[in-house]
Amino acid sequence: MSEPGKNSPKQRKRKPLLTPEAYLQGIRQGDRVRLGQAITLVESHKPEHAALARQVVEACLPYSGQSIRLGITGSPGVGKSTFIESLGMYLIEQGHKVAVLAIDPSSKQSKGSILGDKTRMSQLSAQPHAFIRPSPAGESLGGVARKTRETILLCEAAGYDVLIIETVGVGQSETAVHSMVDFFLLLLLPGAGDELQGIKRGIVEMADLLAVNKADGDRLALAKEAQRSYRNALHLLPLKESGWNPPVLRCAALHHEGISEIWEQVLQYQATTKESGYFQQHRQEQAKYWLLEFIQEKLTQLFFENPSVKEQWEQVEHKVTSGEWSSIKGGEYLFGLLGY
Repeated sequence: MSEPGKNSPKQRKRKPLLTPEAYLQGIRQGDRVRLGQAITLVESHKPEHAALARQVVEACLPYSGQSIRLGITGSPGVGKSTFIESLGMYLIEQGHKVAVLAIDPSSKQSKGSILGDKTRMSQLSAQPHAFIRPSPAGESLGGVARKTRETILLCEAAGYDVLIIETVGVGQSETAVHSMVDFFLLLLLPGAGDELQGIKRGIVEMADLLAVNKADGDRLALAKEAQRSYRNALHLLPLKESGWNPPVLRCAALHHEGISEIWEQVLQYQATTKESGYFQQHRQEQAKYWLLEFIQEKLTQLFFENPSVKEQWEQVEHKVTSGEWSSIKGGEYLFGLLGY
């Protein structure tokens, strides 16, 4: 009989950390295991991993940026996983390497199925030129989004030339994905009406292409009606900064119908915006956005870690919530503790 706890996870020998050069070498050689290890390092909460993770990301940076980054969103039940698998398989047949990442800050609380993505995309995940990675569960949206952005750089350094970022959570996750992709695709269900009313205008405004999925069989007529409704709705929106007019297409991802037409629009968008200079300008704006996001996140962390703020926080919070102090007075008092 083995000793108690001898084979427990805590007793197992942990894999030693590598040098940034070793991670980079494995990533550049297309080693998916080494890529996964590097991403795990980036996602780690351990302070001792932070410096090494930054070095790995910086080492990969010169080899990044050569992909087309696609964001895909849609309401539950619209068929995102089926669509992504169908698109991914099509792209691999065209000679591309595809990485699928996801943003889901709510999965830990909602018991979401993001960790089942590899099961739902079983055909795609079995392909040697595909890489599927779920987001870390239960983090704040900002944390998940920042680490997803860093993961994009690692995947590009590994030679993946099409990056698909899927929104799994709800709320602000669409905005986070839009801030890190080149092309944003909104999947819709057949039958406009209530769904058209229920979709946030902001999400529609972000979309570079609207695709009505499940447009087959008995739902084909509904899909055509929805397509007309969405086209009419888009005419009411202002012209996009990119100068691109978002098309509304139909597809049936389960039967691989309409996938090639959607990809052609992605390529057309890429060519058009690169020619106008918007493509690179947009990426520069995104880089600046993430710089500011990191600074804000870091300042917030330093603020709450300050001993004086920790000591006074509950007292100030009580004064504000009881109405004794205004929120502004409470905030100014806490900043005053830091000498500001």
